Amino acid sequence: MMFRSLIFVPGNSTRFVEKAKMLQADIICFDLEDSVPANEKDAARKIIADAISRRQEYGRPVYIRTNSPESGLVALDLKAAVRKGVDGIVIPKVNDAQEVSKIKKQVAALEKERKTGGKVALMPSIETARGVVNAYQIAGADERVNALVFGVFDFLHDMRLDYDESDPAGYAYARAKVPVDARAAGVHAIDAIWQKVDDADGLVKDATVAKRLGYSGKSIIHPSQIEPVHKVFLPSKNEIEWAKKVVQALGDAMEKGSGRGAVRLEGRMIDAVHYKQAKAILDAAAGGS
Repeated sequence: MMFRSLIFVPGNSTRFVEKAKMLQADIICFDLEDSVPANEKDAARKIIADAISRRQEYGRPVYIRTNSPESGLVALDLKAAVRKGVDGIVIPKVNDAQEVSKIKKQVAALEKERKTGGKVALMPSIETARGVVNAYQIAGADERVNALVFGVFDFLHDMRLDYDESDPAGYAYARAKVPVDARAAGVHAIDAIWQKVDDADGLVKDATVAKRLGYSGKSIIHPSQIEPVHKVFLPSKNEIEWAKKVVQALGDAMEKGSGRGAVRLEGRMIDAVHYKQAKAILDAAAGGS
């Protein structure tokens, strides 16, 4: 699985949810939070639940963004979201590791109750001062956490600061800290959105900064942003070399069903999950989508 692009799709729009089947983003994320008005939350949950029932029609990993832990709406969101076929949950405005642990327990209970046969990933979004301070603990709160997302606009709101794209001083520290904490915990980091949909040059510049900071990809809000972001986040030489070693080490076991399912590579155990990630990296490096 790649983390170059996570596109938010308004969960209250049947048309957008349907169109998402054709999107080539690395992660399709149906949104129940910012893009959905309070009086349309229930309708959005129903639309998303219906889409999940037809999960096979979506070729990319499907995630759901719930409302924040402090909203009081997460339990309802999870009841709609945690179903067979859902790959992950994006949790906005996470303040500490305890919030992640609480949601993990709810997710696990729903998986057991509904016999989903899967293990839903968790992707906390860092959008508050407390979240930035606690980012490392949040990233390591549970083995289900596979990435942190940085949310610049809500972070600035929490800090009582205005957004100024020409002067990143207000959010530079937070933006730089999140990928460091994510890497230290062994997970990915996905950068914040670029709001100006028609400003492709600005998007590329912003994504390039994010890559230099250590982000694996970027949150996006429009299909036109997918291709430019993917070009910026082409796999690095180090990633490609690692992927080649993984494929070589696990190739026979994965492709032919022979040999062990997990092996040691450079002091670390690698298995089928790493193999899939390695194949995705090599596909991306070769110009695949």
